[in-house]
Amino acid sequence: MDVVLLVKAAIMGVVEGLTEFLPISSTGHLILAGSLLGFDDAKAKVFDIAIQTGAIFAVILVYWQKIRSTLVALPTERQAQRFALNVFIGFLPAVVLGLLFGKAIKAHLFTPVVVASTFIIGGFIILWAERRPASATRVQSVDEMTPLDALKVGLVQCLAMIPGTSRSGSTIIGGMLLGLSRQAATDFSFFLAIPTLIGAGVYSLYKERALLSMADLPMFLTGLVFSFLSAWLCVRWLLRYISTHSFVPFAYYRIVFGVVVLVTAWTGWVQWAD
Repeated sequence: MDVVLLVKAAIMGVVEGLTEFLPISSTGHLILAGSLLGFDDAKAKVFDIAIQTGAIFAVILVYWQKIRSTLVALPTERQAQRFALNVFIGFLPAVVLGLLFGKAIKAHLFTPVVVASTFIIGGFIILWAERRPASATRVQSVDEMTPLDALKVGLVQCLAMIPGTSRSGSTIIGGMLLGLSRQAATDFSFFLAIPTLIGAGVYSLYKERALLSMADLPMFLTGLVFSFLSAWLCVRWLLRYISTHSFVPFAYYRIVFGVVVLVTAWTGWVQWAD
């Protein structure tokens, strides 16, 4: 058993769990952390996607009451059926565009400089979204969303295929710009993450199965466990945070972090691997 490899897997799991549901890009952080740790080969890229499943289990645990009540009411209640339909509609654009453009994006855009640039751009978009008047909000909860609202958020989620953009950031901030309240946008982002990230994880493992063996199981299990634990803590904290705070601090974090990565890359202080 390679202890150093397990430590790297644990670190990457913590990075995934802490960043997946914040508007700061888990993929971007994983690319940068993997570059620093020397954990960035083809197998590591599959690992990065697979451990998202651990973070999703944390969301399922936190929202279990809503998920369970929806499943129970699905055969008979209109509201539950509409909610499930909205999640499905929001999920579809990522499937279609991911299959069409995912390979090309991974081949050309998964670099630290691209990540840093999208960090900065995303930060300014968050600042713009948070300065919009409260009167622009028309949807207070996920149960008030229409199928068209879900489709729009699903399309915005596809921006997250560009590393550094942030899936959570795209759906939460995009949802707010489309008229959802901060709470509704955050909740729908979490629910939308369940099929999106599980689907991406299963598809990646199946597609790259030739790279994997049973010897990789301890590494993947370590990443999943640490991803789950850190995501569970992060999601619970975020839901409390957004009740009284805005996303502005995350915007400034993105901008500062992106500038640091660009400066260190251009000066050669840090050798970021593509």
